[in-house]
Amino acid sequence: MKKTLLSAALAAGLASVSVTAEATELRLSHQWSAQDVRHQVAQMIADDVGAADVDLDIRIFGSQSLFKAREQYKPLSRGQLDMTVLPLSYAGGQQPAFNLTLMPGLVKNHDHAARLSDSPFMEALEAKMAEDDVMVLVHGYLAGGFVGKESCITSPDDVAGQQTRAAGKAFEQMLAGAGASIASMASSEIYNAMQTGVLTAANTSSASFVSYRIYEQVACYTPASDIALWFMYQPLLMNKSTFDGLSEAQQTALLEASAKAEAFYLEEAKKQDAESVKVFEDAGVEIAQMTAEDFAAWQAVAQETSFKAFVEEVPDGQKLLDMALAVD
Repeated sequence: MKKTLLSAALAAGLASVSVTAEATELRLSHQWSAQDVRHQVAQMIADDVGAADVDLDIRIFGSQSLFKAREQYKPLSRGQLDMTVLPLSYAGGQQPAFNLTLMPGLVKNHDHAARLSDSPFMEALEAKMAEDDVMVLVHGYLAGGFVGKESCITSPDDVAGQQTRAAGKAFEQMLAGAGASIASMASSEIYNAMQTGVLTAANTSSASFVSYRIYEQVACYTPASDIALWFMYQPLLMNKSTFDGLSEAQQTALLEASAKAEAFYLEEAKKQDAESVKVFEDAGVEIAQMTAEDFAAWQAVAQETSFKAFVEEVPDGQKLLDMALAVD
């Protein structure tokens, strides 16, 4: 009797191993912590795909545990990595057109960003990704604003003569064009630079302003609201050949999970901006708002600096820029 039970248990164990062996495992890499919205987007997809019971598992490697932050796009394009969430501008070295996804004056607010993601402009960028065997599963933009150590920053005139940190080369070009002195550094260094007087103004994401406690060092915060200047495209990408190699059921589960995650991403991005305002208000920091006139003034500076440089550096840059600017 014991021998029969043992044989049955062994058979069940072998069956379990067989099912597991048939399941496809995808590796997803990102640089964020488990609390970050970009990780939450990835986890949502992993959970929903797992619940679909299509023999597809997504294993997430966060906090740069598999690849360094700026080194994820190339292994993705080579099939050495299956999925990633990253700022697409990180891959601007491979595809200079991607630098347009961190460009001042192109995106006004989150709803405008969503329209950009569903436009011929994004289709053109996706065609360039396809050249690298990469596809988009989830579109998403995150926004940011400005802080001033002693005064508010809403228009180009406000940064003249200020020692400023900007997020990205294009923003540095625009701010320099407005008369600011640029100090390049990681967002994690803003706090100390403000504290020691190295910086008098800074520009970064809403999430970074909060997580690095910048509200302890500034007098005024200009958040992303109905009008904002700083937007960064940060999609969830997949190797296209890997996707094409999945079964129809697996592809369907992945696409359905991604659509749900994209809607969540948009709402959470808006929520982050609103929550950052409350944090700064609670710290006694003045809140300023950028107007449509301010945005137009910044865009005029960008046209003479960041836009101009992009068009000069990218062969089809003017066409891509025009496509982005055509989205209302």
